[in-house]
Amino acid sequence: MNQQWLSFLGLALSAGAVITGEQMVVQAIQAKKVHLVILAEDTSANTFKKVTDKCRFYNVECVQKADSLELGHALGKEFRKVVGITNPNFAKALSKKMNA
Repeated sequence: MNQQWLSFLGLALSAGAVITGEQMVVQAIQAKKVHLVILAEDTSANTFKKVTDKCRFYNVECVQKADSLELGHALGKEFRKVVGITNPNFAKALSKKMNA
Protein backbone atom coordinates (compact mmCIF):
# COMPACT_ATOMS: atom_id res chain seq x y z
CA MET A 1 0.00 0.00 0.00
CA ASN A 2 1.25 3.46 -0.88
CA GLN A 3 1.84 5.31 2.41
CA GLN A 4 3.13 8.56 0.88
CA TRP A 5 -0.19 10.23 1.66
CA LEU A 6 0.48 9.81 5.41
CA SER A 7 3.60 11.99 5.10
CA PHE A 8 1.60 14.51 3.10
CA LEU A 9 -1.01 14.52 5.89
CA GLY A 10 1.72 15.59 8.32
CA LEU A 11 2.65 18.41 5.94
CA ALA A 12 -1.01 19.52 5.83
CA LEU A 13 -1.01 19.59 9.65
CA SER A 14 2.07 21.83 9.66
CA ALA A 15 0.27 24.16 7.25
CA GLY A 16 -2.71 24.39 9.60
CA ALA A 17 -5.07 22.61 7.19
CA VAL A 18 -6.09 19.74 9.50
CA ILE A 19 -8.87 19.36 12.07
CA THR A 20 -9.06 16.21 14.21
CA GLY A 21 -11.72 14.72 16.42
CA GLU A 22 -15.30 13.73 15.68
CA GLN A 23 -17.05 16.80 17.12
CA MET A 24 -14.63 19.33 15.63
CA VAL A 25 -14.80 17.73 12.18
CA VAL A 26 -18.62 17.46 12.22
CA GLN A 27 -18.92 21.14 13.20
CA ALA A 28 -16.49 22.12 10.44
CA ILE A 29 -18.45 20.03 7.90
CA GLN A 30 -21.64 21.84 8.90
CA ALA A 31 -19.83 25.18 8.55
CA LYS A 32 -18.66 24.05 5.08
CA LYS A 33 -15.00 24.43 6.03
CA VAL A 34 -13.92 20.83 5.34
CA HIS A 35 -13.13 19.52 1.86
CA LEU A 36 -12.00 15.97 2.71
CA VAL A 37 -12.66 13.68 5.67
CA ILE A 38 -10.43 10.70 6.49
CA LEU A 39 -11.84 8.05 8.81
CA ALA A 40 -9.73 5.38 10.48
CA GLU A 41 -10.56 1.82 9.48
CA ASP A 42 -11.17 0.95 13.15
CA THR A 43 -13.73 3.72 13.71
CA SER A 44 -16.82 2.64 15.65
CA ALA A 45 -20.03 2.02 13.70
CA ASN A 46 -21.77 4.96 15.41
CA THR A 47 -19.00 7.44 14.58
CA PHE A 48 -18.73 6.07 11.04
CA LYS A 49 -22.46 6.56 10.44
CA LYS A 50 -22.55 10.03 12.00
CA VAL A 51 -19.60 11.36 10.00
CA THR A 52 -20.48 9.70 6.68
CA ASP A 53 -24.08 10.94 6.92
CA LYS A 54 -22.84 14.51 7.45
CA CYS A 55 -20.38 14.16 4.57
CA ARG A 56 -23.10 12.85 2.27
CA PHE A 57 -25.53 15.63 3.24
CA TYR A 58 -22.93 18.41 2.82
CA ASN A 59 -21.32 16.79 -0.25
CA VAL A 60 -17.87 16.31 1.31
CA GLU A 61 -15.57 13.52 0.14
CA CYS A 62 -15.09 10.91 2.86
CA VAL A 63 -12.58 8.05 2.73
CA GLN A 64 -11.72 5.29 5.15
CA LYS A 65 -7.97 4.67 5.19
CA ALA A 66 -5.35 3.41 7.65
CA ASP A 67 -6.02 2.64 11.29
CA SER A 68 -6.21 5.14 14.12
CA LEU A 69 -2.59 4.54 15.19
CA GLU A 70 -1.27 5.23 11.67
CA LEU A 71 -3.36 8.40 11.39
CA GLY A 72 -2.23 9.55 14.82
CA HIS A 73 1.41 8.80 14.06
CA ALA A 74 1.23 10.82 10.82
CA LEU A 75 -0.09 13.76 12.86
CA GLY A 76 2.36 13.38 15.74
CA LYS A 77 -0.41 12.26 18.12
CA GLU A 78 -1.20 8.98 19.85
CA PHE A 79 -4.21 8.05 17.72
CA ARG A 80 -6.90 9.76 15.67
CA LYS A 81 -10.16 8.34 14.32
CA VAL A 82 -11.51 11.31 12.33
CA VAL A 83 -9.44 13.85 10.37
CA GLY A 84 -10.76 16.78 8.33
CA ILE A 85 -8.80 18.70 5.69
CA THR A 86 -9.79 22.37 5.47
CA ASN A 87 -7.64 23.53 2.56
CA PRO A 88 -9.13 22.61 -0.86
CA ASN A 89 -5.70 22.24 -2.49
CA PHE A 90 -4.40 19.90 0.23
CA ALA A 91 -7.69 17.97 0.05
CA LYS A 92 -7.37 17.47 -3.71
CA ALA A 93 -3.70 16.45 -3.48
CA LEU A 94 -4.35 14.05 -0.59
CA SER A 95 -7.25 12.47 -2.44
CA LYS A 96 -5.00 11.88 -5.46
CA LYS A 97 -2.21 10.40 -3.33
CA MET A 98 -4.61 8.05 -1.51
CA ASN A 99 -6.03 6.75 -4.79
CA ALA A 100 -2.63 6.36 -6.50
